[in-house]
Amino acid sequence: MEQLTALVINFLDLSAEASPWLLLGLLIAGLMKAWVPSKVLSKHLGQGKSSIIKAALIGAPLPLCSCGVIPVATELRRSGASASATSSFLVATPETGIDSVSVSYALLGPVFAIYRPIAAIMSAIITGLLVATIKEEDIKSPHDHNTSEKTSCCDSKLAVKIEEVPKSSSSCCASKKVSAIKPENTFLSKTKEGVYYASTKLIDDIIIWLFVGLLFASLIRTFLPEEFLLSYGSGLSAMLLMIIISIPMYICATASTPIAAGFILAGLSPGTALVFMMAGPATNISTLGVIRNEMGSAVLIRYLLGVSLCALGFALLLDFGLSFYDINISEQMQHSHELLPKWFGLGCTGLITFLSIKPLRQVLIK
Repeated sequence: MEQLTALVINFLDLSAEASPWLLLGLLIAGLMKAWVPSKVLSKHLGQGKSSIIKAALIGAPLPLCSCGVIPVATELRRSGASASATSSFLVATPETGIDSVSVSYALLGPVFAIYRPIAAIMSAIITGLLVATIKEEDIKSPHDHNTSEKTSCCDSKLAVKIEEVPKSSSSCCASKKVSAIKPENTFLSKTKEGVYYASTKLIDDIIIWLFVGLLFASLIRTFLPEEFLLSYGSGLSAMLLMIIISIPMYICATASTPIAAGFILAGLSPGTALVFMMAGPATNISTLGVIRNEMGSAVLIRYLLGVSLCALGFALLLDFGLSFYDINISEQMQHSHELLPKWFGLGCTGLITFLSIKPLRQVLIK
């Protein structure tokens, strides 16, 4: 009974620490989603190595999870984006984001909040450059767009939207409909659209894995002694094992953060936890399958190689830097949450819980 009570207390504490920052990240991410036109992405991701850097910088802050990025990247590729830029986008977008950075600060401290997005962007650029070494004629050409072909768990919704657009635009009243829609693109309507997206679709995408991650971290904090993993918690062998575990998993950057916090609390080195946060979101069975179908096996091999080598390299560099400068991540994890009172964190937890339950949410959000 005492252990169950301790588990509940630890879960509430972790939730209270993460929730305010998660809400802030959701709001910023939703507004970004509403205000950044999709045409801007396609325009800057064409041929040329500069497109690799642009893809990494554009993708890094976007609020797309491992599933959500698949149809977007597929459309970018079919719209003329290079294979290298598409690969860079596929790495940077799920590995980091506004929401994951804020949660990283809340649960792991300022070092991770700064180092993680830098590592993600560099990983995306390096992976894109690796893909760029393939001759263009050896890269599989994009498929003709077919809305009936699903490439991910999110594609069915994308297909419906794509089918609906031509029907309305091909009618004789299309110009009238367009002119009728234009006045709605005001600052207020765009802002409402972003808030709606953040409080519905985006939170639905991450809430299950976020809950699993918080529960995992709570179980680790409650039941697992720190000595258990200390002998396996650092070094190249532990990181290689983490890559093998992470590659087939489906998890988003935000949800991977509390799991990584649990790993560190259990005795894993921060670098080993970083491997999980980089390799987990950027690779899963769906993503790898789409890469092979859209761009071929040669791109897939370099994609996996780039993600794995970058995860290992930046993880080893992180552990070395922390040791060299004598920085204790565990202390930062304890002190980075004192900015906000606990009652405020619990209130944010309650709001996230409310938004996560669709029948309750629909009472207020139509």
